[in-house]
Amino acid sequence: MLILGIETSCDETAAAIVQDGHETVAESMATQEDIHGKFGGVFPELASRRHVHLIDHIVGEVLDQSGLTLSDLSAVAVTRGPGLIGALLVGVGFAKSLAYGSRLPFIGINHLEGHLYAACLDGYKLQTPFVALVVSGGHTHLFHVPKEGDYRLIGRTLDDAAGEALDKAARVMGLDFPGGPILDRLSRGADPARVDFPRPMLTRQNLDFSFSGLKTSLLRYLETHPTAVKDHLADIAASYQQAVVDVLVEKALRAAQVCKTETLLLGGGVAANSVLRQQLQDRADQSGFRLVLPSPRYCTDNAAMISAAAYRHFLAGRVDDWGMPVQANLTLSR
Repeated sequence: MLILGIETSCDETAAAIVQDGHETVAESMATQEDIHGKFGGVFPELASRRHVHLIDHIVGEVLDQSGLTLSDLSAVAVTRGPGLIGALLVGVGFAKSLAYGSRLPFIGINHLEGHLYAACLDGYKLQTPFVALVVSGGHTHLFHVPKEGDYRLIGRTLDDAAGEALDKAARVMGLDFPGGPILDRLSRGADPARVDFPRPMLTRQNLDFSFSGLKTSLLRYLETHPTAVKDHLADIAASYQQAVVDVLVEKALRAAQVCKTETLLLGGGVAANSVLRQQLQDRADQSGFRLVLPSPRYCTDNAAMISAAAYRHFLAGRVDDWGMPVQANLTLSR
């Protein structure tokens, strides 16, 4: 079964063809970092226009790579939300037209659900029940998945997402966008104990997150230490990043314990962070949990994960009609 997936929820224009929900046959992606870097974040209108310019080429490139035609496909899938409304409209409109003209089933996929099934692209056989931490620039969510298709939100950020907190911190320190990967590289070999930043909500026995206070703490530190960026930038980056990671790891393990599951899954762009991956793996090994980690290439937004999630929908007979709307604030729960 071959499913063409399309992803345009933010600033990546991506398409992929995946066989049987796990084997990537072909994929292509165009990023917009060169466009948005000057703004220190994604400029929604520019992102939408760029998707319009690129999407036909990206999908055509995937078909050319695979040597397949539209008649070889089983379905067309696309991200319907959450994300930037204009960007989503471009992807969904294109996918609907393609599916309608080719007489193929059409499947709208929740972007967060895609992140849950990204690990299947690396050969993992994802079996329920499990707890998932989806962490990116726009999302920091904890889900309990007792059975396939049953997504229960058990924790989320009350303000900034973890990736957003990392990107904003990098911007404050004068680094480029996106800041999260830059902080990760800069922190290697640095001292993560140089600055004692707070671990927000770490001692509270709930499963929610908050990172706005951590960002404020960084601002105050830089105000009271005016030469800090010049003198020990790498140590500041490592200390700040460590504070974010400590909270994510502790809350994720607490969620697995509360839900009494043996499997913990990590997904989303921040799941590519080297410190988070290593620390969560170490703690999972110590606690006896099975940690499911997608490779870094499938942590960031991509279309293959949309195809992987759509495969489960197709098998269950869940397809959408042409009136399916996009939803910028789409939630993941059934």
